[in-house]
Amino acid sequence: MNVIIRKIQRDDAEIVADMMRNFYTSPAVLTDGSEKIFAANVENCLGGSPYLDGFVFVADGEVVGYGMTARGYSTEFGGECIWIEDIFVAEDFRGHGVGTKFIRHVKELYPDKIFRLEASADNASALNIYKRLGFKELPYLELVNCD
Repeated sequence: MNVIIRKIQRDDAEIVADMMRNFYTSPAVLTDGSEKIFAANVENCLGGSPYLDGFVFVADGEVVGYGMTARGYSTEFGGECIWIEDIFVAEDFRGHGVGTKFIRHVKELYPDKIFRLEASADNASALNIYKRLGFKELPYLELVNCD
């Protein structure tokens, strides 16, 4: 399958938001998100945020998934860090290497960076892919304060 990965464009906004609704209500994500969050994420990707980049995965002219990355710095590893925030592939296109292609694309876009991502502990297929691509599990408990 020939998949093209490109930056999110204005015409992609609604389909990406639909995919986010699907992704954030799946077992892969622990929170359900909200329309406000989905809109903010897409707008930040489109608006040139220095922190967030959004991508779509296109096969035969159809958007079949999306991914987002966020920039940061890791004091633990002493360098710039790229967080792979979201990877979503439409069900009919899973198992064809689309997610793997996206991760490789991100690594090429940001050479010499530290790459991090989060995964649900019971998402065995995703964990296997990430480990095969060189990611190692860190034994941290993540905490968040969004107030």
